[in-house]
Amino acid sequence: MSLVPIRQQPRAEEINRAIRAFLTARRGRALTTTERREYEQMRAEWLAAGPLRWRGGRR
Repeated sequence: MSLVPIRQQPRAEEINRAIRAFLTARRGRALTTTERREYEQMRAEWLAAGPLRWRGGRR
């Protein structure tokens, strides 16, 4: 039984996709101070949204 309500799972997945897109767009260079703050904010939101359920047996 999960402690995180199922309705929170899509939010965490949505934020995870946004983080990946954000970092992919900046691949190959260091983040600026402003970008670093934006990344940290997205990461905090992702952590608050609850854990992701891993697919393909990965944990």
